[in-house]
Amino acid sequence: MFKYDKKLPYPIDIKKKDLKMAKYIFTQFGGSNSELAAALRYFSQKFTMPDAYGSALLNDIATEELGHIEMIATMIKQLTDGATADEMKEAGLGDYYSEHGIGLYPVNASGAPFTITFVAVTGDVLADLSEDMAAEQKARAVYENLIELADDEDVIQPLLFLRQREVVHFNRFKELYDKYKKMGY
Repeated sequence: MFKYDKKLPYPIDIKKKDLKMAKYIFTQFGGSNSELAAALRYFSQKFTMPDAYGSALLNDIATEELGHIEMIATMIKQLTDGATADEMKEAGLGDYYSEHGIGLYPVNASGAPFTITFVAVTGDVLADLSEDMAAEQKARAVYENLIELADDEDVIQPLLFLRQREVVHFNRFKELYDKYKKMGY
């Protein structure tokens, strides 16, 4: 079912601590358009796809999203490595630090925790796939915003990789949507 290859989908080697950038990147860890929301959404939706192909596609993309969560968590860890409580506070992460220390807890950039309401599932094949395409476009836009906020190539390159995967996923969902629409779903 799952095969865990013990390496990241894209190498991450951030050498410079940047707590403010870490705060921004948290949005892709626990925000409404995060990799976590995508993984749970697609995994849940796969069970109502009308055939094995659609179920497998959603499962494959959900599994890939888990790898993206690991990338985001790695980026946050490297950006905050060695941070003191005072540095966390100065970067606007004092509230986060007070509850989670240096642990990774899924929140958005504003510190609001992840909620299952981010996971849209209707059981209607076309509605769910429309939601999936929209989710990929929103995530792409978030990555573009993060890239604009970044000034370190060690941060920008993994974000560019993740942005491109959003485009690929959108296209795969669009192909599946078109197939099912032609089939009368």
